[in-house]
Amino acid sequence: MVDLGSDRLPVAVIGAGPVGLAAAAHLAERSVPFVVLEAGDAAATAVQAWSHIQLFSPWEFNTDPAARRLLAAAGWEEPDASALPTGGDLVKQYLQPLAELPALASHVRYGAEVTAISRLGIDRLRTADRDAAPFVLRMADGEEVLARAVIDASGTWRQPNHVGANGLPAHGEKDAAAWINHGLPDVFGADRDQHAGRHTVVVGAGHSAANTLLALAELADTAPGTTITWAIRGADPAASFGGGSDDELPARGAIGSGLKMLVETGRVTLAANFRTHAVRRLGDDPSRDQVELVSRALDGTERSVTADRVVAATGFRPDYRIVDELRLELDPIMSAPRALAPLIDPNQHSCGTVTPHGYRELAHPEPGYYAVGMKSYGRAPTFLMLTGYEQVRSIAAALAGDLEAAQSVELQLPETGVCSVTAGGEALALRLGLTKDQHEQLLHVTAKHLGTSATASDAVLSAATELGIDQTAALQLAAYAADMFDAPGASGC
Repeated sequence: MVDLGSDRLPVAVIGAGPVGLAAAAHLAERSVPFVVLEAGDAAATAVQAWSHIQLFSPWEFNTDPAARRLLAAAGWEEPDASALPTGGDLVKQYLQPLAELPALASHVRYGAEVTAISRLGIDRLRTADRDAAPFVLRMADGEEVLARAVIDASGTWRQPNHVGANGLPAHGEKDAAAWINHGLPDVFGADRDQHAGRHTVVVGAGHSAANTLLALAELADTAPGTTITWAIRGADPAASFGGGSDDELPARGAIGSGLKMLVETGRVTLAANFRTHAVRRLGDDPSRDQVELVSRALDGTERSVTADRVVAATGFRPDYRIVDELRLELDPIMSAPRALAPLIDPNQHSCGTVTPHGYRELAHPEPGYYAVGMKSYGRAPTFLMLTGYEQVRSIAAALAGDLEAAQSVELQLPETGVCSVTAGGEALALRLGLTKDQHEQLLHVTAKHLGTSATASDAVLSAATELGIDQTAALQLAAYAADMFDAPGASGC
């Protein structure tokens, strides 16, 4: 027999990614019973899919306080707070050890895919006794798990946005799926043969697009015939270049600076005002034949780009079908909790200007259900892991009955406005595969060239050439130097 007393049932956490495991850590610290239901066969399967990508935020912004405390008690050696991890580092050095802690391991179930959530014996229409009825989580194999509350940290990774500019699949997009990569392809590893010596069109204007474009440009240095087109819906790519040298996360600023230089020097061909309407296959073999992306303007005129591969860096969206029997109040634009939506609207906020928020802003008319992490942000692309960690800290406190702690929400996010020459240069050098010694040598040789160069950018290019640094790396370093030293007011940083 199952004891249906709501205070004796566990809290069900969906997803064993960074935010789901952080939720488990906070619940464990507060001795709140919980179970983590992970669809994959290991922790952080979504992160493992982009393990080759280096984050632009250092370790200090990627680990949760409760998780750190539990790990430290088990003898965990914390990584250098200022170092930039890859997705693989995040899994191996943090998430996997966290999931294996005795306080969590026995509560994590793998291969446990949640397909639907409701209330025990009650559908969405019934109000009487609703709050007292446990949640029922139905699994893919038909098993049902009862819970007193649900923290849905299932993320958005399995629900990528379409290539179509209007949010719908472009005509022919489904048929051309074999030519299209979503997310962040590993162009130096598993996906190299798809891009080396071929023409790739990257669709999208966010950090995922920038990372892929920079990686493809580096690939082009060693793989002749590799060409790159960047298709964006807007007329001006400036927003994608970000804060540059004024970004408090130097690696994030460096990505934008490097991308700007690649466009300005023609290493990446910009297709602005490109609103993908159709994708046409030009053959049947994705290893040999091409596809044509067709843009249709508002006046009906069309233009096209032919490519060997398409990278849809168009973001992701939440899938709320599993909670169709719950009472949710989602913003009609953001697909985020209504109270949270105005705080994360990408038209008004970057990931560093989001207002601190917790259990109150994440609540729904369905008491006890919380979507957290990437899923809580709906269609907004401005999520940082640190935000998710504070979300689940507040929710765990509320579920433990500590409303004072739950309501005391604090969050210090990195944002544009702080200049850091050394940190920014080191961050970019690290991303480009240079050692600290190589970076210091580059600074020394650059100083030698400053007196005879027209700009700081030219000085870095000359120094990089002298030291044998590849052209793409030199261009990106030069772009960051130009942002730092050539921009008006830079001397005051």
